[in-house]
Amino acid sequence: MIALEELMRSWWPRGRRRYGLWSRLRMFIFALVGLYITIPFLVKICPAIQTQLVFLNLVRFPYFIDLKRPQDQGLNHTCNLYLQPEEDVSIGVWHTIPAVLWKDAQGKDQAWYEEVMSTNYPVILYLHGNAGTRGGDHRVQLYKVLSSLGYHVISLDYRGWGDSVGSPSETGMTYDALHVFDWIKARSGDNPVYIWGHSLGTGVATNLVRRLCERETPPDALILESPFTNIREEAKSHPFSVIYRYFPGFDWFFLDPITASGIKFANDDNVKYISCPLLILHAEDDPVIPFHLGRKLYNIAAPARSLRDFKVQFVPFHKDLGYRHKYIYRSPELKQILRDFLGGTEQQ
Repeated sequence: MIALEELMRSWWPRGRRRYGLWSRLRMFIFALVGLYITIPFLVKICPAIQTQLVFLNLVRFPYFIDLKRPQDQGLNHTCNLYLQPEEDVSIGVWHTIPAVLWKDAQGKDQAWYEEVMSTNYPVILYLHGNAGTRGGDHRVQLYKVLSSLGYHVISLDYRGWGDSVGSPSETGMTYDALHVFDWIKARSGDNPVYIWGHSLGTGVATNLVRRLCERETPPDALILESPFTNIREEAKSHPFSVIYRYFPGFDWFFLDPITASGIKFANDDNVKYISCPLLILHAEDDPVIPFHLGRKLYNIAAPARSLRDFKVQFVPFHKDLGYRHKYIYRSPELKQILRDFLGGTEQQ
C-alpha cells in the first residue's frame, strides 16, 4: 500500500506537467489559427496594410548607409542631388556618369555633372522596385555595370522611399519618374534616353512610357527587368500569398483592397499604348515575380499594334545561372544583349 502511494505521488507531477504542456500547445494552436483568420479581416478593414505590403517603402535595408555619400558604395563618379516634382515633395537622385569619365569627375559639383550629360553618351533612367533605396547593393552593382558600358545612370528614390519626402502612391511615383525624365531631357541634348524598370519599377516604367508616348515624347527604348502583368496577378503569384492563396474570398480580402487604394501597375494594358523598342529580361528561377508573368507580358506586347514598328525582345536567363530576382546584372551576356538591342550605342 505504501509503495502504491509512492508510485502515485511520483507519477502525478509528471502527469500534471504533461497535461500543462499539452494545454499550452493547444492554446498556441488556437491563437495561431485565430491570427490566421483575423489577418484577412484586418487587411480588408485597413487597406493601408496591403498598400504598405506592396510598396515596402519603410524597409530601408541596408539601414546604415548615407545616401548623400554614394562614394561610400564604391560610386566615386556619382553626384547626389535633390529634385522637387511638387510642393512639399523632394526626391533624392543619384547621377552616375560613364566610367571612362571617372577621373574627370573627382571633386566636381552638380553643375559639372549636369553639363557633362550633354556629351556623347546615352542616358538610362533607372526605376527601382519596392523596399530598400537607390543605394541597395544589387542596384549599385547594376549602376556600375551600366556605367562601365558607357551610360549615364540616373536613379531615384520615389517620394516616401529613402531620404525622399512625401507619401507613396502609384500616381506620385509615376509623376516623380516623369519629372526626372524631363529633367534629363533638358540636359542630355540629342543623346538617347532609355528607361529601365525593375520589379515594381516596371509598373512605374510602363506608366511613364505610356504617358510619354501619349504626349509624343517617347524614350529611345524601354527595358523591363523581372516584370509582371499587373499588380493583382503579381500579388496572387507572390510566394508570400501561398499562405492565403486558397483562403475563401482571397481576391475580396487581399486583392480588392489593393485596387481600392488606386494601385494597378497595369503593365499588360500599358504595353498596348507604348511606341518605342521594348526589351524584357527575366530569370527562370525568379522566386518573387514568376517567370511565366514576364513571358505572358511579352506575349501581350509582341502583337500590340502600337509596337508593330519597333523591336520587341524577350531574353530569358536559364534557372541554372541562379540570377533569381535581382542578379541579372551578373550575366556576362548582358553587355552584348544591350549592344544588340540598343544598336551599339554603348561608348567604350
